[in-house]
Amino acid sequence: MGDSGPRYRGRRAAAVVAGAGMVAGAAGCSGQQAVVGRDAVHLAVSPGNGGAALPPDSPIDVRASTGRIANVTVSTAKGSPVEGDMNADRTQWKSRWTLVPGQSYTVDATAVGKDGRTRTVRSGFTVSTVKKRFGVNVDAPFNKETVGVGIPIVMRFDQPVKDRAAVERALEVRSDKPVEGAWHWFGDQEVVFRTKEYWPAHTKASFVAHLSGVDNGKGVYGGKDYAVDFTVGDSHVATAGEDTHKMVVKVNGRKAKTIPTSMGRGGEEKYTTTNGVHLTMQKDDPVTMTSDWEGCGPGCSGYYSLTVYKAVKISDSGEYVHSAPWSVGDQGHDNVSHGCINVSPSNAKWFYDLAQRGDVVTVTGTSRPLAPDNGWGFWQMGWGNWVKGSALKRSVSTAPHMDAATLSAQSANRTAEKPRAGSHN
Repeated sequence: MGDSGPRYRGRRAAAVVAGAGMVAGAAGCSGQQAVVGRDAVHLAVSPGNGGAALPPDSPIDVRASTGRIANVTVSTAKGSPVEGDMNADRTQWKSRWTLVPGQSYTVDATAVGKDGRTRTVRSGFTVSTVKKRFGVNVDAPFNKETVGVGIPIVMRFDQPVKDRAAVERALEVRSDKPVEGAWHWFGDQEVVFRTKEYWPAHTKASFVAHLSGVDNGKGVYGGKDYAVDFTVGDSHVATAGEDTHKMVVKVNGRKAKTIPTSMGRGGEEKYTTTNGVHLTMQKDDPVTMTSDWEGCGPGCSGYYSLTVYKAVKISDSGEYVHSAPWSVGDQGHDNVSHGCINVSPSNAKWFYDLAQRGDVVTVTGTSRPLAPDNGWGFWQMGWGNWVKGSALKRSVSTAPHMDAATLSAQSANRTAEKPRAGSHN
């Protein structure tokens, strides 16, 4: 995403070459600066050669005066390139992301002066190692997962994030169909990306957290990058009416099925189905539901323990769309559940087989609103308030899609992990 880190200008990775051909001139030289004649280019590279090991958040900066930069290549001991941005008049190049702790870098920069002669500067330096690192769990989406149009990107950190802005700048989302989105922080250990409108169906997208070397304060740095490549599949949007006693499911905008339902019986808030835009979070077959979540264990008046099948989770307050053969006679007529959306076994199987994580299930007609932090209730928050939850107070637009492997390879020899369900570092 162009604004997730320093701004994209369409130049990816190490080598940035001028549009005009270079004219061979004086031999290149190694060092921090080379100057020959009044019209010769002045070329400087920072950091300079040698010296003490640098902090991982040190930028690489190449500047030219009396000429234009033709080429910048930043490599590591293993030959991996470093991404950077060139300014409009080609007089400055800066690295885009933080550097890898303990890694050595070599910078080769070439520029062309007004005299038509080329100058080359080489600089080498080492980044300091770090003792303390923070880790991340990517809850959604999983790598190579096909997801629904409402899918968020959900990241949880293993310790409080002190510099949210620095972390947010390191987060990059790309897609082959441009969308507007924004990051939103829930506390200091969870950040979520949500699009302004639902993702277009059949979108290919990638997400990379360039966290290696990001400073979290007091000597704690990001330990590695995280990369995810995902696909938005068909659009599945369901609307379940508490008062209509039915759920209408649309696939790619067309009605696919109308399903009789029985929802929360009400009387108490805990037995009222939450109202608003839910997302499907996971599928379980079977799952055992009990009243333990409300503090009512065995022996408690009102205790229940029930095994259900073909269950699709839609909130963290225990709500599922699931098979309920015991309430088939009420489905389409009365609400008798503890808050779940009861459907017949055959309809439950159809919905279960259809569901992708991130599909939309909107509940209407009830008096209990779904909270934005209840499961993936993120669509319950208005767009303006969502953007205010960004550490940078801004929305961003996605750049063209590249797969996660390519994005990771273009980082500075970072060890990119493709997260799986339950992965944690």
